[in-house]
Amino acid sequence: MGRLVRRPAVDGWFTTDPVRLVGTRCTSCGTPYFPRNELACRNPACTGPKDGSELEEHPLSARGRIWSYAGNRYRPPPPHVAEEPFRPYAIAAVELEEERIVVLGQVVPGIGVDDLAVGMEVELTVGTLYADDEAEYLIWQWRPVNGASGASP
Repeated sequence: MGRLVRRPAVDGWFTTDPVRLVGTRCTSCGTPYFPRNELACRNPACTGPKDGSELEEHPLSARGRIWSYAGNRYRPPPPHVAEEPFRPYAIAAVELEEERIVVLGQVVPGIGVDDLAVGMEVELTVGTLYADDEAEYLIWQWRPVNGASGASP
């Protein structure tokens, strides 16, 4: 059997080369959105047209700092798909470096809640959610930046 095609599990939410989340940004006031907002800027202070024309695709920061985190020890219900056997994983809410919005995502395998800390610098990477006969389905994940540690001082 040949190598499986690698594709995002959710189209349009992130790119894989380079790994970046893809959101939108208001061209009038600069407000960023993730997931994408294509209706109108929701910033009440924005003076833009509010008809959707003010929104443009915007690649988001690939780095940020952990705002909060938790462990997931139970298989999420459908429509979530997970590899067998299910392995617990950590989830981190990360405040993006430039946009200052918080984005939730899985943490790379091998890093548990005991390895994480609020304020820890992390970066985006790609991991496999699951594979079938057609493809390997990818998700974005957070990994500690080189040298970052969750150990208490």
